[in-house]
Amino acid sequence: MPRSEVESLLDVLRSKGLRMSAAESCTGGMIGSLITDLPGASDVFLGSAVTYSNESKEALLKVSHETLLQHGAVSEETAREMALGSIEAYGSDVAVAVTGIAGPGGATETKPVGLVYIAVADGPRAIVTRNLFKGDRQSVREQTAMEAIRLLTELAEGRLRDSRDSYRYSEKRDSRR
Repeated sequence: MPRSEVESLLDVLRSKGLRMSAAESCTGGMIGSLITDLPGASDVFLGSAVTYSNESKEALLKVSHETLLQHGAVSEETAREMALGSIEAYGSDVAVAVTGIAGPGGATETKPVGLVYIAVADGPRAIVTRNLFKGDRQSVREQTAMEAIRLLTELAEGRLRDSRDSYRYSEKRDSRR
């Protein structure tokens, strides 16, 4: 994965005096690992909660039980609550959260393999993107982590604007094929 993109995120956070946190489901700690691979990450990185189960999303990030029942773990609403819960849990200025279906199983008719919701938040505001990544399980996880880093960098730089519905859709292809 491009180390320069992670370095750019850390540089932006330092220059803005921001501290970040993460909430990860389908990436299983990959975002936190990418960040802590770089020396000096502790200047701006407070931590990452790997909340793979619904119970951990509720207990650690205060995701509403009702949200999980109504929308499921892989949803815009859950991603938003995860990001906001990460800010609250860590006391960070900004946060990123990911929840999705990396595959090969777990898909439904309405939620295919590769569907990932990524939320970035900077206080009360959270922006959620719906992504459909292509490729095998590892590729989906890697693409998710890099898109999360990119979106958080944009948010920290002030380039990510909240639209009326604060929701974007993008489809990514596996760049390794």
